Amino acid sequence: MQSSKTAKTPRKIRIGTRESKLALLQTDIVQARLKAISAPDEGSKENCISIEIEIVPITTKGDKVLDRPIAELGGRGVFVKELEEALLRDEVDLVVHSLKDLPTDMPPSLCLAAVLDRNDPRDVLLSKDNLDFAKLPAGSRIATSSRRRAAQLLHLRKDIEFVDIRGNVPTRVRKFDEGYCDAIVLACAGLNRLEMQDRISHYFEVGVVTPAAGQAALAIECRSNDGALIDLLRQVEDWDARMEAECERAYLGTLGGGCSVPVGASAKIENGTITLTGCIASLDGKELLRETISRKAMGNLETAAQTGLDLAHKMLNAGGDKIMEELRRQTPNVVSAP
Repeated sequence: MQSSKTAKTPRKIRIGTRESKLALLQTDIVQARLKAISAPDEGSKENCISIEIEIVPITTKGDKVLDRPIAELGGRGVFVKELEEALLRDEVDLVVHSLKDLPTDMPPSLCLAAVLDRNDPRDVLLSKDNLDFAKLPAGSRIATSSRRRAAQLLHLRKDIEFVDIRGNVPTRVRKFDEGYCDAIVLACAGLNRLEMQDRISHYFEVGVVTPAAGQAALAIECRSNDGALIDLLRQVEDWDARMEAECERAYLGTLGGGCSVPVGASAKIENGTITLTGCIASLDGKELLRETISRKAMGNLETAAQTGLDLAHKMLNAGGDKIMEELRRQTPNVVSAP
């Protein structure tokens, strides 16, 4: 990532985003942060950057193809590729992602410029009659597009069934309301941002269903050589969220699982200590490894990343390598995605 303190601050920024309601809300958060740092101090215009912002909606393959499970679509991150291509063609200056959608193997000419606004990372359940997961009747049909979620839930209960579901969050909730399934598992953060948290029946703690790496955080991606913009974006970054993200992504990148295998990672910074919970599960839920480690990080990004690496190697050595190898041999089924 390059930075230039002498480069001229951009006066106009084109922000690329997916077109869903949630994606646009997340883009609004980034836009508001940028406008806040461009506002004059105490009525003075001395430090005013005067940034003009243009929102550029972009449709991704994951948004267009809704009749197939995500794992069958193939290719690089199905909610990311078109956004990155717009960056590479200089059609936009930055793009906003849900961090969990962003693969760890980024193109060398692009960079993760900032991480911010991390919300509640937990997965949650919406169910008929507002039941907890443990109280769902045997044979209940649970909708999820995530192999990670399904594998961990199968480890808890073998008497439930899973159905694939596609579409944005409001569409998935509508399908649930129309009787498509008995319950649905979603990310808490998305429901919070959409002000739909009153629909939540049950919260899964990270030691029970470990979230996807990067879940609940926003990511800003831009070109690696755009030093002036990178300098600007550093001003809106949440450093604790960045450390948590680097820890989780280092763990995921070391395992090499991508988004098609049941791997979870959730880091938390408290009082200078980073705590990481990692999970590897077989598709049928019969095998599940989960470990937690903590160490003093004190704002150090390298220590955060090393924590992720260390936990990944520890779990691989404890039998996770065999689970991962079996996962790579298996053809993706109807439950996929982070």
